[in-house]
Amino acid sequence: MSINTTAKLNIDWVLVTLYALLVILGWFSIYSAAYNPEFPSPLTFSEEYGKQAVWIGVCLMLIIVILYLDAEVFNKFAIFIYAFFVLLLALVLVVGKEVNGAKAWFGIGDFGIQPSEFSKIGVGLFLARYISINSSQFKSLRIRAYALAVVGFPAGLILLQPDVGSVLTFLAFILVMYREGLSGNVLIFGFASVFVGTYSIVVGSGTTNYPYFGYQSSVWTFILVLFVIGVLALFAVKQFVVPRSRRMINTVVVASTILACAMAYSINYVVDHVLEPHHKERIYVMLSLPVEREDATYNSEMAKITVGSGGFVGKGFHEGPMTQNNYVPEQWTDFIFSAVAEEWGFIGSTVVILLFFALIFRLVTVAERQRSQFSRIYGYCVAAILFMHLLINVGMVLGLAPIIGIPLPFFSYGGSSLMAFTILLFIMIRLDAERLSIFR
Repeated sequence: MSINTTAKLNIDWVLVTLYALLVILGWFSIYSAAYNPEFPSPLTFSEEYGKQAVWIGVCLMLIIVILYLDAEVFNKFAIFIYAFFVLLLALVLVVGKEVNGAKAWFGIGDFGIQPSEFSKIGVGLFLARYISINSSQFKSLRIRAYALAVVGFPAGLILLQPDVGSVLTFLAFILVMYREGLSGNVLIFGFASVFVGTYSIVVGSGTTNYPYFGYQSSVWTFILVLFVIGVLALFAVKQFVVPRSRRMINTVVVASTILACAMAYSINYVVDHVLEPHHKERIYVMLSLPVEREDATYNSEMAKITVGSGGFVGKGFHEGPMTQNNYVPEQWTDFIFSAVAEEWGFIGSTVVILLFFALIFRLVTVAERQRSQFSRIYGYCVAAILFMHLLINVGMVLGLAPIIGIPLPFFSYGGSSLMAFTILLFIMIRLDAERLSIFR
């Protein structure tokens, strides 16, 4: 099996170049953040930067394999790829290794594989396959419900680990469905729900005059939710419902009221009794609410101080005092952006973020030029996943999002995330190389 001449000429070298730049910059950042003066060589395989070099080498081999595969394989075998990763998610709950309270890893010697990172590949491929086959009926509630189930089933297995952070990244697929015709009201309701949830937690936290879980707190939350849902319902009724259809209008009103009640009286319960204590603690830290443990804010505060330490132009490579003295625990993983900010400053951080946005924008551009619906939808899946990871990770480092263990693509240390993002991206590059061929 080989890459034909047309495919070779059609490989998008802009995407390949952006990928290479991000991976190299990420490796340098890991080298600086995890630097051990006893082992100065970046190819010291006992250190994190040496292990990351190994994973980069593995990714190069994966890229070659992906580019030599027939592009139609990803379409035809999407359901089997999806089923395989779902099986791994179920299997890790039984035989997986527990790390930081989550049973989310398969242990292989000193290395670990996290199937939740790879499951996004399967979800992206199968979602693209399912929507492209049913594109003419995607306005059907049944088809949309099945599409949500494709995303929701593996997300539910990940939630059982529990790994709330990885589950949140699955919200990226809602953006893909929006591109394919899902009502914008769904997105508006999602953002409104986050606002209402935040409001309810703050009101019920004991920092106001309203008692936690108290009557007044729930009443005000109910009124706010009902108002938001009512506005959306009016838009829906105006757009889709004939004025004579009083039964439909009454149904919308009743459903809105029930949903408002459910949200108003469940948010505090979920925070107190469903979320793990450390999840609740991280949400409280993000909202600047009081927490019981004095050191609960340590990681967040140190990350923000490290970012501020960089100033406008940065301290220079290997010169960041916060990074070199390990003030941020395991900075080379989820907090790698704080090392970037300290050593390269505002200018360097902006360049890195612009590189990510260039990659995402290029992916959207590439997706829109596809003649195949499958390829276009999958391209949007890749772009949305990268965007969600970037948004949450950088927000987490800056204190704008809770600390939930989301890696920064191509920068954070770890073989699972690097391989998963590489496979995601280069499947799209391979599909794009055959864009003149049309698949369903």
